[in-house]
Amino acid sequence: MPNQPNKWTRISAALFLLLSGGLLQSGCHTPTPEEKGKKLADKYCSGCHLPVSPDLLDKATWTQHVLPAMALKLGIRVWSGNHYYPPMPGEKPALISIKEWTALVAYYQAQAPEKLMPAKPPVPLQHDWSIFSLQTPVMKDSLEPAATTMVAFLPDGNGLLTSDGNNNTLTRWNRNRQVVNTWKLPSPAVNVLFTKDSSGQQAGILTEIGNMRAVDVPAGIVTRLSLDDPHSQQKDLMPFLKRPVQTLTADFDKDGLEDMLVCAFGHNQGGLYWLKQLPDHTFKNLPIWEVPGALQAITGDFNRDGYTDIMALFAAGDEGIWLFENDKKGGFTSKNLLRFPPLNGSTSFQLTDFNGDGQPDILYTCGDNADFSMVLKPYHGLYVYLNEGNNKYRETWHYPVNGCTKAVAADFNHDGKMDIAAIAFFADFQNNPAEKFIFFEGGNKPLSFTPHAPPIEKEGRWICMDVKDSDGDGDLDIVLGNYARGFIILDDYKPDWKEYQPFIVLQNNSKR
Repeated sequence: MPNQPNKWTRISAALFLLLSGGLLQSGCHTPTPEEKGKKLADKYCSGCHLPVSPDLLDKATWTQHVLPAMALKLGIRVWSGNHYYPPMPGEKPALISIKEWTALVAYYQAQAPEKLMPAKPPVPLQHDWSIFSLQTPVMKDSLEPAATTMVAFLPDGNGLLTSDGNNNTLTRWNRNRQVVNTWKLPSPAVNVLFTKDSSGQQAGILTEIGNMRAVDVPAGIVTRLSLDDPHSQQKDLMPFLKRPVQTLTADFDKDGLEDMLVCAFGHNQGGLYWLKQLPDHTFKNLPIWEVPGALQAITGDFNRDGYTDIMALFAAGDEGIWLFENDKKGGFTSKNLLRFPPLNGSTSFQLTDFNGDGQPDILYTCGDNADFSMVLKPYHGLYVYLNEGNNKYRETWHYPVNGCTKAVAADFNHDGKMDIAAIAFFADFQNNPAEKFIFFEGGNKPLSFTPHAPPIEKEGRWICMDVKDSDGDGDLDIVLGNYARGFIILDDYKPDWKEYQPFIVLQNNSKR
């Protein structure tokens, strides 16, 4: 018994040494260059967007294009492409030291792959027409290649509208795809909202972008034009916008006057704007959120309080989908629903119920590739996020499509299952040109699809799409707009598609 305390003393001492040694070893751990680099990336990148893993781009794209562009945003000076130096004395200090920036560059250079490997589709493409047949425009020979910026079926099967970015025109076509009239515009239209004028004639609220390239020049216009009058002049509703890309209408404050909502993409500037209609029928521009990249919005009473809310996709820097709930006091409160890496290049989204639970799910596409990282990306494509309630969404389906631009979900073949039509402006033209248009036929299980690629690769390069029953036969047809030249990211690639054809129509034959 006298030796018992000594025994416990020895055990306690050993335990203390073991624990203190472990703590000492842990406290003296020297971070590896990779750990330091990741910490710096999380610190300095997350202030503007989600942190980006090095494996999302190849080594050359990081070091020669993306990192030099990011250096300027952090205040680091760039010389001769990718050599860096700190601000000069008297200049605005950088947000990061040159030592930390050098470590950050070394991290991406060491961890990035030499080459991005292409994604393997879960289901291979079926090269067939599926339920569609091809219709082409009836037109005279053109001396200028097509630069179609908008396609839209007119209501009630009365033809369609197209706009062209080379000559800044709006053209109306009849249901036989013949030209009815052409109007000259200040800049190309990229969106139209059909309405009626005071005399009951067909009119359109046009969103004219100002400049197709990403600049902050306030040259965009929201305007109204009578589409039944070949001599009509446009009436500007809101000029001097920075690259507006979409306009919607809604009475946000319940004053009985129809307001407008505008997405302005911009470059370093832009935003989501409420154009409030005043009693004299002019509009007051009220910013909802002024950040670049506002690309697409959907309106609806999402919280079921009787007031119109907004769901919007932002596609520059901090990419994601936000919900703006109407506060009933002339403003909105925002909630983020989904965030995406800044390399995604978000392009579109749609609300639709994929699993039959009565809640709107999100169909999302990404594939814009006209920025600092112009390489094919295996994570581009289509995604479905199922609605789990309380503004929570979970990714449940993905199909890789290089440069995916837009997708529309609907029951195209009337079998009671959801299908999807998708286009890709930045497709892999060399190795997989068929992915420029894919029709995903819904299967027996939710979110199971058979992808069909009709043989239209040579007909054009699709930048825009509209879906509607254009011929009144009860099924949905598709029109695709051809932007034939420019924005080619593949080295030494020469286009092999038709350059002078502004659009094609895929006629749905499922009810024939």
